[in-house]
Amino acid sequence: MPTAALALGVFAAVRVAGAAVLALAAWWAGRSPVRVLGHSWDSVWYLAIARHGYGRTQIWPVTGLVQSDHAFFPLYPALVRLAGGGEWGGLLVSWTAAAVAAVGVYRVGELVAGRRVALLLVALWAAVPHAVVLTLAYTEPLLVALAAWSLYALLRGRWLLAASLALVAGLTRPTGIAVAAAVSVTALHALLVRRSARSGRSGGSRAPEVWAAGLLAPAGWLAYVVAVGVHRGDPAGYFTVQRQWGSRFDGGGYALSMTLRVLSGEPVALATAVTAVLLGTALLLAVLLLVDRPPLPLLVYTAVLLVIAVGGAGYFESKPRFLLPAFPLLLPLAAVLARARPRSAVVVTAGLAGLGYGYGVYLLVFAKMPL
Repeated sequence: MPTAALALGVFAAVRVAGAAVLALAAWWAGRSPVRVLGHSWDSVWYLAIARHGYGRTQIWPVTGLVQSDHAFFPLYPALVRLAGGGEWGGLLVSWTAAAVAAVGVYRVGELVAGRRVALLLVALWAAVPHAVVLTLAYTEPLLVALAAWSLYALLRGRWLLAASLALVAGLTRPTGIAVAAAVSVTALHALLVRRSARSGRSGGSRAPEVWAAGLLAPAGWLAYVVAVGVHRGDPAGYFTVQRQWGSRFDGGGYALSMTLRVLSGEPVALATAVTAVLLGTALLLAVLLLVDRPPLPLLVYTAVLLVIAVGGAGYFESKPRFLLPAFPLLLPLAAVLARARPRSAVVVTAGLAGLGYGYGVYLLVFAKMPL
């Protein structure tokens, strides 16, 4: 069996089992499994946009939040509309994108670290606690599909393909800017290297292509931000929308304060404690990734995702979901497992998946907490 197909099979086995556990828990709790999978929290907003277009605003007088659907980027609801709309349309788009993403993650891992590490990378990515989002009607699977294949194209020197995928990723969700950053920074680096060395991989004949890629990559993200600004008659309209949702950038102060609350033993919700642990783990893995020195595109992509997730002040328990697209963070752990006995790798992955299944059920069925 081709290893990419094996990786897809491993991913499907882990996530189908997770979806089955979540569906059974929902059924046992007297809730519709399809509603839990396809109509939870942000999925409600995406499905409403798919059905009716933009224009919905929800005001919460108690908290002062003003929630406009312009906070959500347009690509996913457009695809859901094409898929027929409704919960099943959302799930079809998400599940298809998740499968494409799994193969893309494998290809990036294979190119950077070899087949064994790549297979374990996919398994770990499918098993982490917030991988439950990969089976919901959410945008993360679509973003990772576009990001992974853009990074793969970039690593293979296919500049315009990488930039085109980055452009589309920028229409998926706010963190899509990380894909554009990876392409644009790598393009700038290639041009600077060429200028100093007067030769190299990006040679003179390819300079226009590299320039075009660097400029094209952020166009999708910028286009939506500008469109919201024009619609609202405010150049900073998109950022105003985010601020009214309670999302702003504070350099990590809010995340640090919440983490200190957990470490001090203050009573907090399980999801808050788990989020603090996962953020700490992500930062540790980022240090290990930096030590391993992967290619520049992976470093830039992961770093931007980390800055957005850790530096943003908003709903704390959503931060691990924001980091789910940062699959390169798992490369150091996959490399360690690749050197271990196969049984140990299976036990670690299975144990992580089991914890993730239980945590997903807790969030979506019993605690009913937003992701």
